[in-house]
Amino acid sequence: MSAVAKVQEFLSRLRFVISRKSHGDLDDELAFHLEQSIQQKISDGLTPGEARRQALIEFGGVERTREQCYEQRPSLWMENIGQDVRYALRGFRRSPIFTVTAIVTLALGIGSTTAVFSVVDRILFRSLPYGNADRLVSVGLTAPINPQEFMLGGSYYDWRDNQKPFESFAAEGISDACDLTENNPARLTCAKAEAGLLPTLGVSTVLGRNFLPEEDRPNGPKVALISYALWRTHYNLDASVLNRLIKIDGKDVRVVGVLPKDFEMPDLLDADVVLPLALDEAAQRKDSPGAVLYAFARLKPGMSIERATAELQPVFEYSLSLAPAPFRKEVHFVVRSLRDRQMHDVREIAFVLLGAVLALLLIACSNVASLFLTRGAARERELAVRSALGASRGRLVRQTLTEVLMITLAGAAASWVLAVLLLRVFVYLAPAGILFLDKAHLDLRIMLFSGGLSLICGVLFGLVPAMQRPRASSLSARSAGSRSQAFLRRALVMGQIAVSIVLLSSAALLLRSFRNLQLQNLGMQTGGVLTAAIDLPQYRYATPQKQMEFFLRAEAALRALPGVSRVGLTDTLPPGGMHHEQIYSNIKVAGQPPSTAGTGGMVTWRWVTPAYFQGLDISILRGRTFTEADRTSSQQVMILSSLLASRMFGNNDPIGQRVQPIPEGHWYTIVGIAADVKNAGLASPANPEFYRLRRNKAEDWDGWGATLIAETSLPAKTSMPWVRTQIAQIDPTVPIDVGTLDQQVNKLADRPRFESALLGFFAFTGLVMAVIGIYGVTAFMVMQRTQEVGVRMALGATRANILRLILWDGVRLISLGGVLGLIVALAVSSTLKSLLFSVGPHDPATFAGVAIFLGTVSLAATLLPARSATRVDPAVALRHD
Repeated sequence: MSAVAKVQEFLSRLRFVISRKSHGDLDDELAFHLEQSIQQKISDGLTPGEARRQALIEFGGVERTREQCYEQRPSLWMENIGQDVRYALRGFRRSPIFTVTAIVTLALGIGSTTAVFSVVDRILFRSLPYGNADRLVSVGLTAPINPQEFMLGGSYYDWRDNQKPFESFAAEGISDACDLTENNPARLTCAKAEAGLLPTLGVSTVLGRNFLPEEDRPNGPKVALISYALWRTHYNLDASVLNRLIKIDGKDVRVVGVLPKDFEMPDLLDADVVLPLALDEAAQRKDSPGAVLYAFARLKPGMSIERATAELQPVFEYSLSLAPAPFRKEVHFVVRSLRDRQMHDVREIAFVLLGAVLALLLIACSNVASLFLTRGAARERELAVRSALGASRGRLVRQTLTEVLMITLAGAAASWVLAVLLLRVFVYLAPAGILFLDKAHLDLRIMLFSGGLSLICGVLFGLVPAMQRPRASSLSARSAGSRSQAFLRRALVMGQIAVSIVLLSSAALLLRSFRNLQLQNLGMQTGGVLTAAIDLPQYRYATPQKQMEFFLRAEAALRALPGVSRVGLTDTLPPGGMHHEQIYSNIKVAGQPPSTAGTGGMVTWRWVTPAYFQGLDISILRGRTFTEADRTSSQQVMILSSLLASRMFGNNDPIGQRVQPIPEGHWYTIVGIAADVKNAGLASPANPEFYRLRRNKAEDWDGWGATLIAETSLPAKTSMPWVRTQIAQIDPTVPIDVGTLDQQVNKLADRPRFESALLGFFAFTGLVMAVIGIYGVTAFMVMQRTQEVGVRMALGATRANILRLILWDGVRLISLGGVLGLIVALAVSSTLKSLLFSVGPHDPATFAGVAIFLGTVSLAATLLPARSATRVDPAVALRHD
């Protein structure tokens, strides 16, 4: 008998079996499904007998007598899994759009989440690179003079000697720039630390040793620890660097150790070289206030931060009693974890970004769940046929879960590739200064996190379709769909809309904040201003006279350039960056009693030359500006900002008044009042400020760094090379950073710009996926109601009636999801308060705009399938299913 005859005989027997299991004309339908499966397998190269056997097994199997002897074999489950996998692959091949959409959606959701998690993992979850880091704390005082907790040398040793909660207690000083003056010179960052800092942190050198106690004294041997990066880049990981003499700022220093590769100073400042703090303890105890220090400690086992704070209270009260009375109300005591100190500024945005990508992941999982529900409804008849042929419930569940897991694994693999690409984009676009972003990478921990997410998503969106029991009524229709499935699909769409509202409103608030930040009035011009930041090598320009001579020559050289109209000089430049500060109560006014109402906060000040105000177009509101004659005069003059003048003199005229801005310093005559300028960053309000004239006298030059500002009519690209050339002609070894003031101001906005763009990207992606979900559910509902639409049209319903009917379903979903989303968004937006500038977290215009935008887009997604319903032919619709 031929192969075709055998198949026909088999189908004939099959129809007989089916007719005994059910009623109606089902035999032809079932035989058709089996015949298609057998023919497909024969075309794949199987023999007719093998094709028939596998088809029966896939459809539940009514002819297993030959295989019953194998049912007890341990390898049978592997054979069944292989059959499930092959069947799933054939199903995916028959539905390529479904397969690709599900994988891409999963990859986008999981890949974005993985990329962001790899960044925030270090900030929020991963332990710090120190031994037993959970016991490390930062200890100090907080006051208006410093945003971070600090200690003063005059009282630090009292704290160290009288504390009981800590195993060890050590401090570091203020980091500063230094120069490596060897054959390959470089500008480095040098930190200073006590010999006990590394043991307190639980850190050991990878080469050599730590400082010895005798090296941490004022006149001790000059030694240093170098960073692993410096060891690699300058010394090629050569172990002979130990005990080598290197020149730091022109002085011989002996290298005694190399720090670990992942070592970080507790304040997170990059340190190329660590030198001994080498304070004179006796002198510090006598001095008031002494050196500024940052103290870190290791808690004893079982000691909590709260208990340590309580036990240190007597020491704090003693130190407070030594402070001047006006300061006591503004000084507070802080003990907090080292993680809290390091991550405090970035923790909030880290949580915001993590919440955003988890919301995006939720939308992605909802979309894939909706896809599988729709696919499950479309395959309801197929599953019913297989059940009628004897397939067990477990077999059907296993088949569905196999398909889900295969989609999940494919999505996870694609998400890893996408995560790597996104990380590279983040690092490329991100501004400098975002903690740990440059160190983020996909390691085993991140891969396990990604795999766990994939598994959770697979279980979530695959469990409901897998648990659905095939119904007998499905045998007589192409697709019926249960009410529970319809409700779940609608709930998923409402959830997607709600989450999209939250994402879009958060992104819109940050974008509005960023726009306000850029459009604010800085009080000065930034266009057409070149800046040249110069940091002189300390060992070569050790005296104020040498510093003054260099900068006067540089000022004259830039003034001679084509297109340059004004050249000014300042040691610090607004609106951000470093600047000098003075406590308001320390400023004395001739004829006025000293302030006794506390410190009065901080006052900004800077050294400037006459062209500073003209070059930045800062208005002089009263009096006059500095002149070139003032630079050679013996008289000390200064200019106040409008804010400081009104605070110090009220409605009285400040011009001609005498002021002592620095304790024990010179008295200055006020000659002018300048307009207020943004001087504490873009987001903070301006501080009161005063300007000291830097005269052509060595006594007014006490620093190695300064910035030249040049107002030019030529393009910056043309002028910047000339500026570098002019400075190089004076001293080619001096490092110089040439740019524009516009660039500096834009850098200050880099971080909010990056945060807004990132959240906006996630919000837009979520919106696209939500709209696709709305479209898909509406299209499926239209398909299910085709026969109903045909009946209505046959009974006289117009196309407008049908359009309203379908749209009303969509409007209800959009409205319910939108209301839910607005409620959640209003609650969540409060967490963004500290990230916003000149816009409230509950800004009505923002939320109204987001609601209208999302409603319009969602309605458009509903309109497309609704319009297709109006084109249905009633005669065709009545014969549907």
